[in-house]
Amino acid sequence: MTATETEPPRGVTTAFGQSFDTTGVLGASKDADGEIIGRGFPSWATLPSYQSLAEGRSWHFFFAWLFVLNGLVYLGYGVASGQLRKRLVPSGDQLRHIGASVIEHLRFRFPKGEEATRYNVLQKLTYLVVVLGLLPLQLLAGLALSPGFNAAAPWVIDLFGGRQSARTIHFVLANLLVLFVLIHVAMVVLSGFWNNVRGMLTGWFRIERTNPSGDQA
Repeated sequence: MTATETEPPRGVTTAFGQSFDTTGVLGASKDADGEIIGRGFPSWATLPSYQSLAEGRSWHFFFAWLFVLNGLVYLGYGVASGQLRKRLVPSGDQLRHIGASVIEHLRFRFPKGEEATRYNVLQKLTYLVVVLGLLPLQLLAGLALSPGFNAAAPWVIDLFGGRQSARTIHFVLANLLVLFVLIHVAMVVLSGFWNNVRGMLTGWFRIERTNPSGDQA
């Protein structure tokens, strides 16, 4: 943020040596009275809309527990029904052809026919890492930052080597999860946006048939 005695503050974001005016989005935006003040994100993008560390932490924990309950239902159903193993654990044949799968994705060549109805090896490994690795670790790192939880389970903060280490891991994992979502959405768009979204919402997925030569029928 920059400001002078006669001008209101301006938001400035610097990336790779280049500076950009981001007033109204990053660094400086209007408050409830319409005045430009220094704040990281605009009021419409934060909970609460005003600056309050205590209330912001309460909202953070509220959504964290929704995340935990959702995760427990997902894991419970996946394990009880066998769907977790069936859908996310790659077969030996898939693991042997992981190199070919990487090359196909780099060339933006996506599975067709019946193969498109199943997760490929990269999807399975990525989802396993996220569901069984990143998300539980993110939860534990977040709990390590809670003084109340530390009093009940001090071993959690020791697991991360201290509160600052837990905060760093929590921040890094949050960015990795955002990156995962961005890549996930990009793949949905590139491999057939409407067909994929319709399949996720209704269960109806159009299969593109291929003839023996490999061309679409």
